[in-house]
Amino acid sequence: MTVITDDEMKSRLTRARFYTLVLLKKTPKRDEEGADAIVWEHGRRNMMLQAEGLMPLVFPVGDGADLSGVGVFLGTPEEVKVLMDTDPGVTAGVFTYELHVCRGFPGAQLPE
Repeated sequence: MTVITDDEMKSRLTRARFYTLVLLKKTPKRDEEGADAIVWEHGRRNMMLQAEGLMPLVFPVGDGADLSGVGVFLGTPEEVKVLMDTDPGVTAGVFTYELHVCRGFPGAQLPE
């Protein structure tokens, strides 16, 4: 493993910033007829939010758990709440969500 010195840690921590983490959870309506079409539009909206730089990280979860996805937003919890409250899956009652403030490091990215 790469050795990280205390000075490197301190330097990196000064660049950390706050993000809003969204935990998307399915409701019983997710299993109802027509829900797949709503989820499709929810996915389209996620791609638009990502393309606009508002949600740089989005992770659909498809392992059958109640957790349906995780997203990292650049906005404040108040700004993200407005976005989530107008999400097609949330407005249809297919999903609920939780917001959490988290810290991360700008420039962090997933490998190709």
